[in-house]
Amino acid sequence: MTQLADVVRASARVAATASRLAKISEIAACLRRVAPDEVEIAIAFLSGELRQGKVAVGFAALQDARATPATAPALSLLDVDVSFEQLKAAKGGGSSARKQAILSSLLHKATAEEQDFLVRLIVGELRQGALEGLMLDALASAANVPVAALRRAATFAGGVRQVARTALAEGEAGLAGYNVKLMQPVLPMLAQPAEDAESAIAALGTAGLDWKVDGARVQVHKAGEEVRVFTRSLNEVTGSVPEVAEAVRRSPARALILDGEAIALRPDGSPHAFQLTMRRFGRKAEDAALRREFPLSVFFFDCLYKDDAVLVDSPWRARRGALETCMKKENVAPCLVTADPAAAAAFYADALRHGHEGIMAKAVDSAYEAGRRGGSWLKVKQAHTLDLVVLAAEWGHGRRKGWLSNLHLGARDPVSGRYVMLGKTFKGLTDRLLQWQTAELLARETRRDEWTVHVRPELVLEVSFNNIQASPQYPGGMALRFARVKRYRPDKRPEEADTLDTVRLLFEHQR
Repeated sequence: MTQLADVVRASARVAATASRLAKISEIAACLRRVAPDEVEIAIAFLSGELRQGKVAVGFAALQDARATPATAPALSLLDVDVSFEQLKAAKGGGSSARKQAILSSLLHKATAEEQDFLVRLIVGELRQGALEGLMLDALASAANVPVAALRRAATFAGGVRQVARTALAEGEAGLAGYNVKLMQPVLPMLAQPAEDAESAIAALGTAGLDWKVDGARVQVHKAGEEVRVFTRSLNEVTGSVPEVAEAVRRSPARALILDGEAIALRPDGSPHAFQLTMRRFGRKAEDAALRREFPLSVFFFDCLYKDDAVLVDSPWRARRGALETCMKKENVAPCLVTADPAAAAAFYADALRHGHEGIMAKAVDSAYEAGRRGGSWLKVKQAHTLDLVVLAAEWGHGRRKGWLSNLHLGARDPVSGRYVMLGKTFKGLTDRLLQWQTAELLARETRRDEWTVHVRPELVLEVSFNNIQASPQYPGGMALRFARVKRYRPDKRPEEADTLDTVRLLFEHQR
């Protein structure tokens, strides 16, 4: 069995260097030493995550559970993983006491360095710079396999951890067995921002344009009569969105994997607010009353699998053709293929007239780069917006007294893995949102001072702003001007928010 102390020491060395090559070397060396049945745990820890996801333990409970540290390492990775499984399972009456006992037992066996590591791991503050791209490179080095083969397998399996054991035990031949598979969700392809429709055409040449519908990303799998619906974070929500499942069940195709957006529309066809669409995804099962009030429409824009054909490597034009042959026009996003900037601008204006947020521009010969924010997909939106992460919040004054109001906004630095603050805002917050926000942020509290509550970087929000200005006040050297909260994005994970590199690109383009 692998000792926790080995991973803790490797983590410290990774965090201590800014060199990407040195980080890769340290992680690869650690993974070669890890037992096969523990490699998934090690990768999670070195990524600053738990294999079980969030375990709903507050910072105060962790501080209460800390004990006199052990004098010598005794914990294995499996020991710690079992404790996290027990924490995740502790629910219902008396769960707080059970969690406290589990934490106390775990931390009592940990050295001072291990205690610090575990506490930061649980609260989400273990920032080592071991992001997914770097972890891919490190695992590829440890397993002696091509990075491209590993990335492809991880994309189809749902992540790096899911293929690590195969990569180390079976090499490239084992990775070849991973492919698009029905009922196994694929990481969605992401897009980069473009200034306007004309610049998107200038970058791509002939492009396929779709409406950018302001809904919830869905991936739908069909095998005969069985249909399952997954969110962008790969969670199954079939029971909550029966209209989406039924639309695909009616398709004449025997088997499908489709990518699209589900959205609640008003009777006149204009979209409801994004938050109202997301209410449909917050229920574990179908709510007949909510369905009547906010029926969902679905607009698909890509086809990854049809009958016996895997289409992810096919050009966009071929995938779009397959989509149009298997779904009714009412369930397919409006599209235009053009190289004419004026025609693209007119298509964009039409999308805005229908109440949608913009368009997507896609290179017609591009493959579906699952799990990546590739340059072959560009998004054009009406206002300058970024998806940022809440790092902290300040207590409000006056009529906002007692609520967490002024938000500290951050973007992740892809090099260090840390979040870099880009400014603050208290604008755009309704009383209802302030109440919800305060409860959600306090549940993620890591520490506080007299005015500010610092939180785990988990909540993503979309922020509109006028421009980006140079600022010596913030470590990234940039700040958002006139930032305003547009909405929270419960459908997005922090890893899917915009990075500091994206902000720099926008800043340079603006200049």
